[in-house]
Parts: sequence; structure tokens; C-alpha cells
Amino acid sequence: MFGLGMLLNGIYSGETIIVMGKFDLEKFCKCVQDYKIRMASVVPPILVHLAKNPIIDKYDLSSLEAVLSAAAPVGKDLCNEVKKRIPSLKYILQGSGMTETSLLTTLGSIKTKTPIESVGPLVNGHELKIVDPDTKEALGTNKKGELWYRSDQIMRGYLNRPEETAATIDSEGWLHSGDIGFIDNDGHVYIVDRLKELIKVKGYQVPPAELEDLLLSHPKVRDCAVVGVPCEIRGEVPKAFIVKKCDTLQEDEIHDFVNEKVTKYKQLKGGVLFIPEIPKSPSGKILRRMLK
Repeated sequence: MFGLGMLLNGIYSGETIIVMGKFDLEKFCKCVQDYKIRMASVVPPILVHLAKNPIIDKYDLSSLEAVLSAAAPVGKDLCNEVKKRIPSLKYILQGSGMTETSLLTTLGSIKTKTPIESVGPLVNGHELKIVDPDTKEALGTNKKGELWYRSDQIMRGYLNRPEETAATIDSEGWLHSGDIGFIDNDGHVYIVDRLKELIKVKGYQVPPAELEDLLLSHPKVRDCAVVGVPCEIRGEVPKAFIVKKCDTLQEDEIHDFVNEKVTKYKQLKGGVLFIPEIPKSPSGKILRRMLK
């Protein structure tokens, strides 16, 4: 849905569009270099490549001025690392949406000076309500809860699946997105993580994406994922799966790095495991179920 929307927008605007049949980092870089691409639409794993993969240094990406990322939240540290690696890159914008909402619900904007870690303000024609997942009470600004959307663009329902439709869209037309986030005083929306993926440590909620963004800022980490694992005392604890960028990286080094920057309940009490690759879907989302 997102790809189709970007394609139609490009046609409407009279822009030249380069479409890749499937993602390949070398081909992506060569396209940017050969066609002098100014703006690219990506998913978070591509930003990880742009920040850390040595292949980037083989190509001239100086034409690239803006990147739009969607599919999953991206933290400030990773975005700044990409901008440092590619000095010509003026803007990294994020957007959010679902197939069920017919493309985008929020979109970062240069005009509104959207903070780099925000997915932007609401797209015109949409309403947003932030709700406590347990009490269903509506929350104010700067308070984290589940994001509910309402708009004429929202689907009517899942075909021949009335129970799943009722669980997603309530009687007042609000679509329960399953995303946890908040809205600031300026109307910028932030997505923290998926409701189902939050790690619950002694009643505290730990977003895996927050720890992943922190780990990706470590110079010896190429890629990572964090999941919750069972703990008799704490209920769940975070565990990190890490792809090394440097063979000398040790588990103790990761623990020391994280422990200096987070509160105690967010520490990696579930351990650290080094693996060759993080499992991801074609859209770039981490397949956490394969790591549990």
C-alpha cells in the first residue's frame, strides 16, 4: 500500500521514479549514484545499512538530500548516525500507517520542522486518540498509550472476518492500531513500539525499539534485536541478539554500555547472544517470534 501510494504521488508530481524489484544494497547505492537520486523511501533496516555497512563507502551518495522511513519506528541515535555518514542528507523523515488505514496516518514534514524521531503530525482528515491500554481512558499530551485513529480512509473491515473486525474497529469507528506512542504539545506523534512487543519487567513496560536504538549506537554493533524472555522473579527481562561489526566485541562490553545509559529494569538481564543475522520480514520488520 505504501509503495503504491509513493508511486502514484510521484506520477502526480511529474517526478522520475526508480523502482527496485527487490532490495539489494549494492544496486540501491548504484541507483543513487547513477541516477543522482535526491529522495529515497526506505525501511529501518536500510537505515542501519546506511549507518554501518562498509559498502556505502564504495559509492557516491552525495545527491541524496532526504529519506522517508516507514514500517517501524526509528530512534534519534540511528538517524543522526546516518546523517553523519552521508553529509548531504538534510532530512530524515518518518511516517506511519497501516493497510487498514489506507496508507499514511501521520507524516513528517520539513515545513513543521518535525523532530527526527517523530513520525510527524496527523495527515489531514484524520483524528487521533491516545488511550490507556488497560483502562481505555483517553490520555493527554506527552502520555504514552495505544494510538487509535478515525477517518473516512479507514477500512470497513476484514473480508468475512467479523470477529477480527470488531476487535480492531470499535462501535464509534476508532481503529485500535496496536501501536504505543504519544503526541507532544506541538502535535507531533511519536511511536514507541508495538503493544504486543512491550517487555513487562515487574510491571514496568520496556519498549524493545528503545534498547535497539541504543545498541545500534555502539560502534561495534552492526545490527540487533531485543525480545522479552521469561523470568521467575521479574516476569520478563530483555534479551539482546546482536550482529557484530567487530569480532572483538564481547558480552561484558555490551552490558557495560547499556547499564551506563538505562535504568535498572531496562538492563539486559536476559543476556546477550551474538548471531550472524537478524531475521526480518520483506518489509524490514524484525521477526521477534523467531528469536524467542
